[in-house]
Amino acid sequence: MNRFFKAMAAAVSVAALTVSGFAPSFSAVQTSTALTAHAVDDTGDDWLHAKGSRLYDMNGNEVWLTGANWFGFNCTECVPHYLWSGDIDDMVKDIADHGVNVLRLPVSTELLYNWMIGDPDPIASVNPNDDPNYPINVDLINPDGSVANSQQTFDVLLAKCKKYGIKCFIDIHSPESNNSGHNYGIWYGKSFEGRDGKTVEVTTDVWIETLAWCADHYKNDDTLIGFDLKNEPHSTYGGAPVDAIWDDSDAPNNWKKAAEDCADAILAKNPNALILIEGVEGFEGHGAWWGGNLRGVAKYPVTPKAGTSQIVYSPHDYGPIVSDQPWFHKDFTEETLLDDYWRDTWAYLVEKDMYPLLIGEWGGRLDGGDNEKWLGLLRDYMIKNHINHTFWCLNDDSGDTGGLWKDIQFGVTTGADGTIQAQTTINWDMEKYETYYYPAIWKTQTTKKFIGLDHQVALGKDGISLNDFYANYASSEGSNLDGGSTSTGKPVEAETSKPTESNTPSEPKTDLVTGDVNADGTFDLTDLVLLQKWMLATPNTKLPQWKAADIYEDDKIDIYDLSLLKRELVK
Repeated sequence: MNRFFKAMAAAVSVAALTVSGFAPSFSAVQTSTALTAHAVDDTGDDWLHAKGSRLYDMNGNEVWLTGANWFGFNCTECVPHYLWSGDIDDMVKDIADHGVNVLRLPVSTELLYNWMIGDPDPIASVNPNDDPNYPINVDLINPDGSVANSQQTFDVLLAKCKKYGIKCFIDIHSPESNNSGHNYGIWYGKSFEGRDGKTVEVTTDVWIETLAWCADHYKNDDTLIGFDLKNEPHSTYGGAPVDAIWDDSDAPNNWKKAAEDCADAILAKNPNALILIEGVEGFEGHGAWWGGNLRGVAKYPVTPKAGTSQIVYSPHDYGPIVSDQPWFHKDFTEETLLDDYWRDTWAYLVEKDMYPLLIGEWGGRLDGGDNEKWLGLLRDYMIKNHINHTFWCLNDDSGDTGGLWKDIQFGVTTGADGTIQAQTTINWDMEKYETYYYPAIWKTQTTKKFIGLDHQVALGKDGISLNDFYANYASSEGSNLDGGSTSTGKPVEAETSKPTESNTPSEPKTDLVTGDVNADGTFDLTDLVLLQKWMLATPNTKLPQWKAADIYEDDKIDIYDLSLLKRELVK
């Protein structure tokens, strides 16, 4: 049904992916290098599961996912947009400081396929002249001076999210890397040119294989908590040969069956991952937004072999600026929206306490009229009914919605002692943020502390961890859920992380040289390469002297130790 068309941003030109206006040279910059290993899980205690229409942590404490989308990995640039004008550490910190506790990260099957075969795509430039001495995104420059590839960039992003208390899940936004790939309605049937020059067809099997590989590869990192299997399954409008359908058949375009098979493959690799399943466009004569129609769940629920404890349904919903709909052609209220569209399409799943919902996309431009009225009504309904959500979107280059950011600028100054001071300035659309997004962020009721989903790491500078909330706030002031009622909960005890069996380090020696992981008496590039291989779980890789890499002396080795060792090597 063409009237449900939702356009996104046009392709961003590669020419725009540079910082213009100045290109000074610096001599006193402390350099860093790309963190090629994905973040090592500290405790593995942050996985979530569903019961009824709520999500819970491992101790049965309720959680609320209130996040935002950051697209770009799905596009031809193969990198989150605006890293060309902002530093990744500054940006993730700022996201956390604004209370975003989860990021939905659109990717493509093509991107995951190239990761799976060990030949990740290059990324668009995120540093003028890719200069390791230029103080922007130095974490994305490798030891040899090359720019991090797309998977290395993703790993750095995960590590930054872990550092600042943010969780993530990926969304298969399109079969091939394409800035407008969301227009194509199904998960198979497109092709792309592989890194080896051969044409690769995205079949259902390839789509499942890449997601299962990804689940297996990141199964020890609870920063990546789930997988949104396919963005907005819909009709032939965007060029797909058939409509996505929802029934109990074995038809290749049956989204219900495809989602079930894919969930089985993912959960076989990581039984703790959340599986987010969007709706379709049409079901038994009833239309909806692309990805919004979950009427079929009542008759044909997705039931993986492992059960439904990891299933979250994820419709999208938009206002009249994105595409006008009949239910907006009146003095609409929450009740009329429920009667005309929301209840039978997706809201019944929460009202009947059947399954959790996460509104994967909602947002839009401010018009002083019906679009803002709709934004406020959906915001309030999600708060009252404990519906998880990820706002579309952070970056403002989404053509029909804009973003929470207005612009991002990077500046540098040179101090009297010759040192470089660098800062990313992120200008938020404060009216949109404060009026429509901020009220729907999970926070304590009285002191307004942002509540993260990590048990140990606080969310940003003014936020708290999940343990802190349940130990010190839940029973006294509660949160902005359920009318501000208080609750009790049991904090999760942290345990010292344990290396995987295949990566168990040998006993350390007593006389240590910092960084000397290969125990040859000196610290040099060979030690750094060995440590990176160990953190990437390269088979048959062991650390003869792993304590030499434990800079923080906390009995674990993580990405922060690796980063410090790299800085020590280049200093």
